[in-house]
Order: sequence, then C-alpha cells, then structure tokens
Amino acid sequence: MQLCQSIGGIAQDDWNSLLLASGQNTLHPALRHEYLHALETSGSATEDTGWAPLHIRIDDEHGKLVAAMPLYLKSHSYGEYVFDWSWAQAYERHGMPYYPKLLSAVPFTPVLGPKLLYAEPNAGKALLEGFSQLARKASESSQFLGVQVSTAHCLFLTRRDEADLLGVHSGLNFMPRHVVQFHWENRHPETTRTFESFEHWLESLQQKKRKNIRAERRKAHLDGIQINRYCGNDIAAEDLAYFYRCYVQTYAEHHSTPYLTLAFFENLLQNMGEQVMLVIARLDGKPVASSFFLFNEDRLYGRYWGASQRIDCMHFELCYYQAIEFAIERGIHWFEGGAQGEHKMARGLNPVTMHSAHWVANPDFEQAISRFLDRERNGLRAYEGELSEHTAYKKQVALE
Repeated sequence: MQLCQSIGGIAQDDWNSLLLASGQNTLHPALRHEYLHALETSGSATEDTGWAPLHIRIDDEHGKLVAAMPLYLKSHSYGEYVFDWSWAQAYERHGMPYYPKLLSAVPFTPVLGPKLLYAEPNAGKALLEGFSQLARKASESSQFLGVQVSTAHCLFLTRRDEADLLGVHSGLNFMPRHVVQFHWENRHPETTRTFESFEHWLESLQQKKRKNIRAERRKAHLDGIQINRYCGNDIAAEDLAYFYRCYVQTYAEHHSTPYLTLAFFENLLQNMGEQVMLVIARLDGKPVASSFFLFNEDRLYGRYWGASQRIDCMHFELCYYQAIEFAIERGIHWFEGGAQGEHKMARGLNPVTMHSAHWVANPDFEQAISRFLDRERNGLRAYEGELSEHTAYKKQVALE
C-alpha cells in the first residue's frame, strides 16, 4: 500500500479504469481523476485549505493499480455535508483534539459515489486491510503520518454494501450513519417506464403540485427571459465567468467564503467538459442567473446556483425544472438534487437515505457516539415516515 499526497501520484488512465471496474457503467464525474486533480491544482482542496490529500493506492506484483481510495487528512469539518461538529466540540470539552481526522469523500461534493475502488475481491480485501491499518496506526502514534488522528470517516457511499464492508470486514468498528437527500427518478410510478417529456412527468403528479409547478414556471419565464442549457465546448468563457460571480455572490449572501476557485471550474471545462452542464437565464439579453451541473449517462448531479437579479421562482426553474427536463431529454435515470431541502419534495424529488461509515479510536467516545447515532437513526426513521406522506406524486414512487 502506498499513500499519495497528490492524486497526481496515480496515473489518470489507471484511476479512471479502476473507477469503471468498480461497478460504474460510465465515469462518475466527481470521482474522475480529472475532477480530483482540478480540486488540488486549483488550490481548492489542499493542505492549506484543510484537505491534505492522502490517497491510497495498491499495486499488484507487476506494479499495476488494483485498488485505490480517495482519502484526505482533514483539519476541520467544512465542506463535508455529514456534520460532526458536535463530536468535535465534545472532544474539545474533554481537553482532547478531534482534528486531524481521516476522511474518504469528494471535497465539497455530497454526491453518491464509490470510495472503495477495486477490480476484484482480493484487491478489495487488501484495500480494506490497508485502510484499517492506516487508521489504527495513525490513531495510536504521530510517528506514522506525523500527526495523530482521532477518527476515520467514509461519506456518501454508493451502496449500503460499502458501509457493511467497512463495518464488518475492515477489522475496525465502523458505525453506520444516515442522512436524507432529495432525488428525482426518471420512472413513471404506474408504467415504470422513463418519462417521455416534461409534461408527461407532470401528469404523474398530484393535481395541486402540477398546478403549482406550472405557475412557478410561468413566473420564471416572464417577458424577455431566455433560458439556455450549455454542455462542454458550447460553454463560453464569459458564461463560466458569469456563473462564478453568481457562485461567489451566493456564498457572500450567506456570510460565507466560497470553497472553489474559478481555476477549478475552468479546469473541469478543459479536461472533462463533456460531463458539465451550465444553465444561463438572460433577461433582455443580459445574464441574470445561472446553475451548474455534472452528469453522466445514468445520473445528473445538481451542484451550484446563483443570481445577479432576483426573479420570482427562478431558483426552482434553474435548479430543478431545467434539470428534470434535461434528464428526460437525455434519458438520464436519476437526478441528485444536492444536500438538504424539504421544499424539493413539492417539485417532484423524493427522500433518499444516504449512507456513511465512521470509526472512533477512543473507546469512551466510541460508545457515546454510538448511542448518539442510535438516537439519530430512530429520529431519522420517524422523519422519513413523515416525509413519505408528502410526496408530490399520485402514487409513491419506490426509490432504491
């Protein structure tokens, strides 16, 4: 096992081939080598920003990459979307450091995706063993990594299988944790076929929800408004620059600092633009709002939005309705609407449970956090039950 302090320590083709071999029919845009490399080279995810890369690679006897894992040494909990601030505060109250910690995730990108990349079971076993040894050794002494870690976390695992592998076969007691996101599925609740058009999808909704969505679209499409979707080479530099100004403004409105640099988005366009979609709304020819998406043949991922002029319902139009329309046109089966947001249910997205796994080195804190997670899961089940009563569909759409 080797630790790479840059994704550049692994060849692009080798990483992407392994990603495809890990149960992906098509390249996951946020787990592509190009995406992780853009995060690092743009200065967005580096040691200076609290995301020190520490990716795991395992080679066979011929030097061929057979397993890998995106991994970071974190000095804070920003940009993760599975919140453990209360855990850090508990450590602090007891005079113990919570940071640094080990984290397997895609920085600033709370989307489903495999974190255990391997082509065959023996390589997967070696990866689990290597990760477990790393976490244990780094928690026992600072000699191994130069720092001593408190915990290890794997977020937004593709399937519950990954969480089970970590909890049962890693050799460490990884505890499961669940959060809820809101996703859209391109499957008619009665015929189970994909939707033929946006109007066809609307017909599957309750009358009141359908009426509200049509009203919101009319408000967004006021006189003089033109909305365009651009992908890949069709995205102009000035449109990307405008989107970035909106992105920065959105963070400023929430009294926060943006995580990503313009260089990151420029890098994505240059190296994997075929998996990027940008939506621009213009009023009388002048851009007024924008949204940014990633996609592949199977899934569309909603990421960022911003506006330079407030127009009623434009957020819903650019973040949800344009996305659903695009997915139907392209035959994309799933749209991940991003973190949080119960308001998404009224717009046709349904709750989906997201899985993560957490290991705590200190036995006393492990027991306390385990009890916390038990209570949290009970509360989440009740919350999901309540949400299920508010689906926008005529009949509940069965989600995986």
